[in-house]
Amino acid sequence: MKLKDLEFKKFIPSDRIEKKVASLAHQINADYEDRTPIFLPVLNGSFMFASDLLKEITIPCRVSFVKISSYAGGTTSTGQLKTLIGHDESLFGLDIIIIEDIVDSGLTLEKLVEDLKNRGAKSVEAVSLLRKQVAREKNIQVKYVGFELEDEFVLGYGLDYDGLGRNLKDIYKQSSPGNSGN
Repeated sequence: MKLKDLEFKKFIPSDRIEKKVASLAHQINADYEDRTPIFLPVLNGSFMFASDLLKEITIPCRVSFVKISSYAGGTTSTGQLKTLIGHDESLFGLDIIIIEDIVDSGLTLEKLVEDLKNRGAKSVEAVSLLRKQVAREKNIQVKYVGFELEDEFVLGYGLDYDGLGRNLKDIYKQSSPGNSGN
């Protein structure tokens, strides 16, 4: 499949994603059975994952949203974070579960966790469908991880390349490595 100037091949089919999402939800349901967490999906990329995950959550919970970006476009992170939409409710004393599509450098997650702790959150954990090797090397803490990746550029299931590909039900990876990022 070609999008703009890059070729992609199917990497993780939708049936594997569905099974992993159900498994992650089962773990969260068990871990939080006596609590009422607030789920905080990070937009835009996590929208499909968050929707499917939350459909499998059976414990009482709340949902809010945040939008943070470190991408100027293309496939490479700028390293500079911008909060585009923030959570505006009190988070004091709450158990928060951040929902990420992918933990790449870990910069976004580190900033968000720090911000939530500074707002008085009781606990902050993260669930991510994908985690790249660089985040593992930096020891970025993600309690619930769907799939581990090397340094591959992926799209689909909410992930995009210049706004394209978010709607794909499978996850694709770049066929011929060039710039990598997500």
